Amino acid sequence: MRLTRYFLPVSKDVPADAAIISHQLMLRTGMVRQNGAGIYTWLPLGFRVLQKIEQIVREEMDRAGAIELLMPTIQQAELWQESGRYDDYGKEMLRITDRHEREMLFGPTNEELITDVFRSYVKSYKALPLNLYHTQWKFRDEIRPRFGVMRGREFLMKDAYSFDLTEEAARASYNKMFCAYLNAFDRMGLTAIPMQADTGPIGGDLSHEFIILADTGESAVFCDKAMLDLPAPGLDLDFDADLSDEVAKRTDFYAATEEKHDEAEFGKIPAERQVSARGIEVGHIFFFGTKYSKPMNATVQTADGANVPVQMGSYGIGVSRLVGGIIEACHDENGIVWPQSVAPFEVGLISMRPKDEAVATVADEAYDALQAAGLDVLYDDTDERPGSKFNRMDLIGLPWQIVIGPRGIENGVVELKNRKSGEKSELPLTEAIEKVKAG
Repeated sequence: MRLTRYFLPVSKDVPADAAIISHQLMLRTGMVRQNGAGIYTWLPLGFRVLQKIEQIVREEMDRAGAIELLMPTIQQAELWQESGRYDDYGKEMLRITDRHEREMLFGPTNEELITDVFRSYVKSYKALPLNLYHTQWKFRDEIRPRFGVMRGREFLMKDAYSFDLTEEAARASYNKMFCAYLNAFDRMGLTAIPMQADTGPIGGDLSHEFIILADTGESAVFCDKAMLDLPAPGLDLDFDADLSDEVAKRTDFYAATEEKHDEAEFGKIPAERQVSARGIEVGHIFFFGTKYSKPMNATVQTADGANVPVQMGSYGIGVSRLVGGIIEACHDENGIVWPQSVAPFEVGLISMRPKDEAVATVADEAYDALQAAGLDVLYDDTDERPGSKFNRMDLIGLPWQIVIGPRGIENGVVELKNRKSGEKSELPLTEAIEKVKAG
């Protein structure tokens, strides 16, 4: 994408009403524009990141055996009345009445709707296990939306729902999602810490939230450093195998938020392994048995002819929240430092003298070569001062910068800069491309 043809409304000014760094940087880099309390328009740069994150989540859900569909944002109130949650959910639910005086709502979550889908089509235990997921916009009328996309009212969430015949099988499905989440976050360049959590309005007796460490995190976190050093389960993980040991490797370590922190238990960890930090929740998974299937009569027939309510779990990842969370964990004094897997563009190509025919020709050739190599490129072909170009590229945080200038052309090289380390090197374009592709 040529910058002269792109929409990238960057700003030097730090917004006065943006309290945390991710909110500041998302506004300054032109990723989002607020158009209401906790409601944002996703501008082109931000939308690209959102899509990259969504695709990683989709691939890991598919790998774990979940099946994608798409449910509506507007739901019928009667489904929530049937489950018993309509009155219990509180003022965070945006309630709507249509022209026929039917009660509707803007979905804050989808347990009721997916249970209705399930009971309409699945009648036999032979169809189990089943895990259905979608990525859809949700709305929760937060009393005090703040911190940009970290605590907005409208947000994009991936939510999956598992259906099993027995509690044992349901816990196996829970373990699959546990491992799939670790893989997804790892691919985003994040180390996510699973912590036992309260189930809240979702319900059930088993729940984990996934937290990434960030200095500006909303929660105090206490954990054993040894768990941070554990590798993700890996993309070659056999999801048909028993994953209980894989889960236990992580849940056996001490990890707690401030609400569940036990100072005595934390003190048993060797001092050099004690981590006391701040964290941001980016995912939450639940097992809640028959909480929804029983009142909504979502049953299947067993091998002996009995009808039993299915065992269910739900699994959420805050896709839009992750954009802010990644920035909180990945930035420096100059701007964002994107992990390559979720960066809006992998490479920022800078032409030092776009009006110089020789420079423009080589820069255009480099642009074509980078695209031919399958790389996402933002090509700064603007006629601005070099300092402005470099500052803008650092601000938006693309993982690599390639600079084309007269001196480099004479020597047959380009300048390659790694945004995270700041390391610069001069090398032929073909070698620079290979280095970028290798990450």
